[in-house]
Amino acid sequence: MAREVNLTEESISKAMVKLALPIMANSFVQMAYNFMDMIWLGRVGTKTVAAAGTAGFFIWIGAALLLIPKIAAEVGVAQCYGKEDMKGVKKFIVHTLQIDVILAILYSIFLIVFRHQVIGFFGLDDAEVVKMSIDYLVIVSLGMIFFFINPVFAGIFNGFGNSLTPFIINSIGLICNIILDPLLIFGFGPIPKMGIKGAALATIIAQFIPTLIFIKVCKDKILIFSNLNIFKIPNVHFVKHIFKLGLPVSLQELFFSGMAVLIAKILAKWGSTPIAVQNVGSQIEAISWMSAGGFSTALSAFVGQNYGAKKFDRIKEGYRKAIVIVGTIGAFSTCLLTIGATPIFRLFIPDDMEAIREGTRYLRILGISQLFMCIEIATAGAFYGLGNSIPPALVGIVFNVLRVPGALILSNYTFLGLQGVWWSISMSSVCKGIVLTIWFILFLRRTKEFN
Repeated sequence: MAREVNLTEESISKAMVKLALPIMANSFVQMAYNFMDMIWLGRVGTKTVAAAGTAGFFIWIGAALLLIPKIAAEVGVAQCYGKEDMKGVKKFIVHTLQIDVILAILYSIFLIVFRHQVIGFFGLDDAEVVKMSIDYLVIVSLGMIFFFINPVFAGIFNGFGNSLTPFIINSIGLICNIILDPLLIFGFGPIPKMGIKGAALATIIAQFIPTLIFIKVCKDKILIFSNLNIFKIPNVHFVKHIFKLGLPVSLQELFFSGMAVLIAKILAKWGSTPIAVQNVGSQIEAISWMSAGGFSTALSAFVGQNYGAKKFDRIKEGYRKAIVIVGTIGAFSTCLLTIGATPIFRLFIPDDMEAIREGTRYLRILGISQLFMCIEIATAGAFYGLGNSIPPALVGIVFNVLRVPGALILSNYTFLGLQGVWWSISMSSVCKGIVLTIWFILFLRRTKEFN
């Protein structure tokens, strides 16, 4: 496995790209899990895709919760490593893993106990879709701890500047998912046909295997992971510090996913097809925000280490170079989604013409916002590296909340109809990118260390 990297000395562009590429690749690996499910479930039918998408909103909420320990691991480890404070590094590792496991267990129990209520919230009138959604949610909930712990392990390694190891480990999980998905969904030989239950089971197994590998790799890194006891009672002061770093980011994502749930409830009045369209379309759109997310995480680690080492000029230069790169990614994504919308969407749901038509509209409207979304994500990473996660959270929460009234107004009181929902989502992303970038530039100008 790869070694840790000091990001305070190397060429800025080289260090940024070297760290970002494996993170981007790792993000695509995580996205590919969902791609595999959607591609195979799309062969079963649109209702199956809608069911997985409905349950998937609550997995998304879980991903927001795990950001509390993940962001704290990335930022805390990076800053302590930049200061050569290995004692602090170990404290962050232990406490973020402890918090992560506790959150995973509590959230799993909640989803299983209240499975009927959370799926019933959408008000779907198709009993078959509702049943499949509950089946999928319960199975995935039983393996939720693996969804939670793998990103935190990755965050720890990213903080050290070692993004290659998480990529390799998660790629192994993806390979397992690629093999298991068709086998468990459609059956083969003695393996029975399990449909949506098979997709959920395949995903759990494919997350469990990387967890085992992460644990094995950590045991081999004696200098970093020796004498760590996650069963020790957490230090209250350190727990507060972790929540200070990660909670604003988590709240932002919770509002984001929460608003997505409300948007899905709005969509439900048009039937299950728009929910399937949003689910598939968001997976396709993830190509750009996963790419930007890779540079965001790299920028967070880069800024964190250089902030700990008090190298402020490198931080400003690193941010400028990262914005150029993610801006290029955003512009490319805009072209891809607007020009290639129909053939791209058809890969996932090949036979439902109504879904293909609406999916094409969705991708073209969302394509407009890709540049701004990429810049927002990268800028958020720069704020995280400075240990200041509040500005991205405030901007994200405000404009994500505005999506719901925007969707209601544009879909009910204009000629746009269903497309008004897509326009509300797209325009809120544009606003977030503009506002957060201006905020960061003003922050640098008003902070004496950067002048």
